[in-house]
Amino acid sequence: MRRVNAFLLGVWEFVVGDDWVTAVGVALALALTAALADVIAAWWVMPPAVVGLLALSVRREVRRYLPRVRRSSSNTNEA
Repeated sequence: MRRVNAFLLGVWEFVVGDDWVTAVGVALALALTAALADVIAAWWVMPPAVVGLLALSVRREVRRYLPRVRRSSSNTNEA
């Protein structure tokens, strides 16, 4: 049972990683692609979804990182 739990935890960490929002976005895009595939050619759903999710992920990380950079650079200017 321990090996099964370790495997499932490894799969979760690989798929979700640090950004669960992006993982949910990809899952929703895949679901939309599957839903539309019976009606139309739905290959076009994933490329804009991936680009949009990547842009959102980078934007969140930049917003998280910039306040620390600004604080540290203002501290070095005062010295």
